[in-house]
Amino acid sequence: MRSKSGVSHLNGAVNYFQWVVAQCPVGHPDRAAALTNLAWARLHGYIRKDRQDIDSAISLFCDALGLRPQGHPDHPCSLYRLTEGLNWRHIHRHTPADIYESAQIYHGLPPLCPEGTYLWSIAVGGSGVDYVIRTCNDLLPDASDEGIHLRRIVHELCRLDHEHRPRALDRLSWALSLRFKQSGSIVDIDESVQLRREAVSLCPEGHPDCGSLLNNLGFSLSLRFRHQGNSHDLDETVSLYEEALRLRFMGHESRDTSLDNLGTVLLDRFGRRCDTNDINRSISLHREALTLRPPRHPRRYITLNNLALALTARLNTSEDLNEAIHMYRESLLLMQHDHPERHIHLHNLSEALCNRFTETRNNEDVEEVIGLCRKSLAALPLLHPDRFYGYDWLWDAYLSRYQISHNPADLSLAMENCRLASRHPTQGFPIRIKTALHWVVEADNYQHESALEAYHTCLDLFDNHVMTRSSIISRREAAAAFRHASTLPVDATSFAIHRDDLRRAVEFVEQGRGQQWSLASRVRTPHEDLESAHPILAHKLSELNTRLSDVQGAAVITDSVAVDLAAMKYRRLKTEWEAVVAEIRNLEGFSRFLLPPLYGDLQVAARHGPVIILIASWYSCDAIIIPTSGEPNHVPLPSVTLAILNTLKNDFAREIRHAALMGPTEPRTELRVLLRIVWDEIMLPINKFLHQDLKVQRRSRIWLCPTAIFTSIPLHAANPFRTRADGHGRELCLEDIYICSYTPTLSALIRSRQTMKSHVTPSFAAIGQSEPGAGQGTVLATVDSELELVHSLVPPNVKFTNISGEKATHAGALEALQRNTWVHLACHGKQDREQPYNSRFAMRDKPLTLLDIMENDAPHAEFAFLSTCHTAVGDEETPDEAIHLAAGLQFSGFKSVIGTLWVVDDAVAKHIVEAFYENMFKDLEEGDMPDCTKAAWALNHATHSVKNKVPLEQRIVFIHIGV
Repeated sequence: MRSKSGVSHLNGAVNYFQWVVAQCPVGHPDRAAALTNLAWARLHGYIRKDRQDIDSAISLFCDALGLRPQGHPDHPCSLYRLTEGLNWRHIHRHTPADIYESAQIYHGLPPLCPEGTYLWSIAVGGSGVDYVIRTCNDLLPDASDEGIHLRRIVHELCRLDHEHRPRALDRLSWALSLRFKQSGSIVDIDESVQLRREAVSLCPEGHPDCGSLLNNLGFSLSLRFRHQGNSHDLDETVSLYEEALRLRFMGHESRDTSLDNLGTVLLDRFGRRCDTNDINRSISLHREALTLRPPRHPRRYITLNNLALALTARLNTSEDLNEAIHMYRESLLLMQHDHPERHIHLHNLSEALCNRFTETRNNEDVEEVIGLCRKSLAALPLLHPDRFYGYDWLWDAYLSRYQISHNPADLSLAMENCRLASRHPTQGFPIRIKTALHWVVEADNYQHESALEAYHTCLDLFDNHVMTRSSIISRREAAAAFRHASTLPVDATSFAIHRDDLRRAVEFVEQGRGQQWSLASRVRTPHEDLESAHPILAHKLSELNTRLSDVQGAAVITDSVAVDLAAMKYRRLKTEWEAVVAEIRNLEGFSRFLLPPLYGDLQVAARHGPVIILIASWYSCDAIIIPTSGEPNHVPLPSVTLAILNTLKNDFAREIRHAALMGPTEPRTELRVLLRIVWDEIMLPINKFLHQDLKVQRRSRIWLCPTAIFTSIPLHAANPFRTRADGHGRELCLEDIYICSYTPTLSALIRSRQTMKSHVTPSFAAIGQSEPGAGQGTVLATVDSELELVHSLVPPNVKFTNISGEKATHAGALEALQRNTWVHLACHGKQDREQPYNSRFAMRDKPLTLLDIMENDAPHAEFAFLSTCHTAVGDEETPDEAIHLAAGLQFSGFKSVIGTLWVVDDAVAKHIVEAFYENMFKDLEEGDMPDCTKAAWALNHATHSVKNKVPLEQRIVFIHIGV
């Protein structure tokens, strides 16, 4: 009970301080102190509930603060006094504005107080700031910019060892994840994951918040997985939810949440990997969660929706589907009509009704779907990520109705909604790619006019999706994650061919193939035109290219935190890079800067001879010939199908293995039969067109650009192995008629020509390793003699370096590749079929991998001869990417490369090596510089000259790539 004397004394103090204020008019030096004392007395009265005028106390504190601006010695003290008033008013009135203002004042207070003083100590750890942190942590998450700003302030108020820091991190993360769900910004969800990782790391084992923090980190990772499609996020989410469920034993108040979350992410994993154990367990977990959320439970609607999703995905029986629809309807009845996620439940019900319509053809179902989707779209802002689902299910509904009614208007509406879904900018690329692939299939199936646009959209989405990945390996994983995506470039090309749009066909095949090289080269390719017209922008882009090249490196990171930090750094730089590129595209003459090239740009590849692109698709197998000038030409290959090519590929692999066991003089009868098929069915029609229509002269250069299964067939070795019809001599083979080279893409050939230097002092390095390190292969007895042979053939005016034995290490070889313009490699070569970026050359200490070579920028390099096995053959999973050692050397700067398609026999390879260099340097006068553009001609002559020394499979193992 308050004493009357205490109240009397307090009233007396208030009256006295009011008199003092009256004695200190505006401008008086003590007026601020008088106002503060009066405010403090009134505040104490409020605290003791003797006075109710808290507003006047705060107003007086504000007036005093106004008289003590920043820089005034009592400014910090006045700020602190104001927070006291604001906190007390919030305690009783719960006004959000008070706690927001108090938090902002505390955030700015410590720098104004000398460290170690009393005011500094209460500013960084007093009860007032603790109250602010606790109170803000208890506020509902707010995804507005102001709400997130407050969360950042609270986060910064918490020292590293502050007991409330984990929760402050979690609440900021929660706000960012909510904003991500509204805007689709990957930056927000990246930061959300990072913050929750820190929160988990600060929570000791056994802490009561541990389960919640694990659960929330899993939630952020699951959101990122659904947007980005990274399987590492999916696997980590499953592990986190499993651990959270383990901590939430039977009877735990949050066990229902953990059951529900784990069930949901197992459904995601089922969608990715199709393991029935995942979907069955998902349903079981959701059913258990539902028992913990009986009728009238506030979160029952969530579990009903999640269980219905799992049942819809399983679709074992019509009972599953009907039960799912019933649960969706019940969940919607339990939700408020203005619930911010009601549209999600409407979309889910639409999916189930669409599925039932395809079974029952009940028109009421499809009409309801259309109505539900329209209703959800009307409720969402234009850029809300979830508008995608409204478009997606409208597309499905209209297409389903078209398949029954055959009304052309329904087909048009279906395609239009598929277009809108595929191009919805705030939804993640993986799900948009899936929709675009459906668009391709159905537009093609129904011969809809949008089919070419669908293919174009798909290729653009793949390009953008792969660019979101920060490492070279993760880009390949992203590209390979979609079923049937590997055939998309050739299918798009083939479709364009059948529409008689050959220019578009060439553009499609170029955009879709060699994607990994194209993306990586964006930060390597020089831009002379930009440098001369806009040097400042060119310099800015060059700096960003260098920084991007550094952070997108090949090193494999296994630590989750480090992976996230690397990805965030990469994405920040990529955003800067995209802004600069967008600025450049606004300049006159640069509107297509770094966009996929058009036919007019690509035809430059055929400047020195026609390029023949070979297309292998389920539509048909064809060749497109790009002449030195004019329109592209179509050569159909009517006798060739994918099945025939696949058989031919397997037969070649078998015969090459068989030939390796034969003596050098034994006839290669079956191999000759296969090469005759390649000539008759593939290269003969092409040769006729080159000779008769394009008038290409004999012994001219041509470039082969094979796609899909064609990449596994030695096209350059096509040979009729027949005598002429008149009996006078044998029929000519392809290499009798033309000088053949390969190129993985048209752009690769163009880049090699663009970077040719006219005045480079040649230097030659011969790298050989006859005794590789442990596990890298057996001893190669002929390597040293091969290097000596090469040395004897190199002109004396060319600086020559022999790197072998102990010098031929990983670092030594890499340095030689960087410092020399010409290189000869003799060692074990290994193509890694599972992870082609790990393909490697065997060195003394450790292998030199394709990744190492790609990171090696050698702009002055000219020529490389790879006298090793398997250096010019890609992997079977992504053959159109041409990910192999020879292509890697070309990417790193070598303009002209000799590679191999299969195993090289060291005992006979030396004959080809000798003949090649003899032809390469033939007719060089003293002081003349070697010319790497002669390599294809030299190889052609070399293989002809060693027919009596080298068996067939070893003559055709070597191919030329590049200029």
